[in-house]
Amino acid sequence: MMRIYVGNLPYTAAFDDLHDAFSEFGPVDNLHIVTDRQTGRSKGFAFLEMDEEDAAAAIEALNGAEYEGKKLEVNRAPVRRERSRTVTYHRDSFAQDHRSGRGESEKY
Repeated sequence: MMRIYVGNLPYTAAFDDLHDAFSEFGPVDNLHIVTDRQTGRSKGFAFLEMDEEDAAAAIEALNGAEYEGKKLEVNRAPVRRERSRTVTYHRDSFAQDHRSGRGESEKY
């Protein structure tokens, strides 16, 4: 399976339309149009997965193609890395966990 990045999507891009465009090249798995958490509005890009051979054909055909008046950017998505927790040590040796907003008392 190859994970594909689809950029420069119009904010009005619909799931079914995007799915149909890529389905011409093979079965599409895990299509996700990225949206803003607060507004629910599309951020203008998406990720999807396809078999290697189908994905290569889709990238070749759709990268630079016009979709709803915009030129698509379609390429292999970078490999997702596991996110690590960000811990900042302040002068008073109080560690602030930026994910949870809670502090943990740790000496360094």
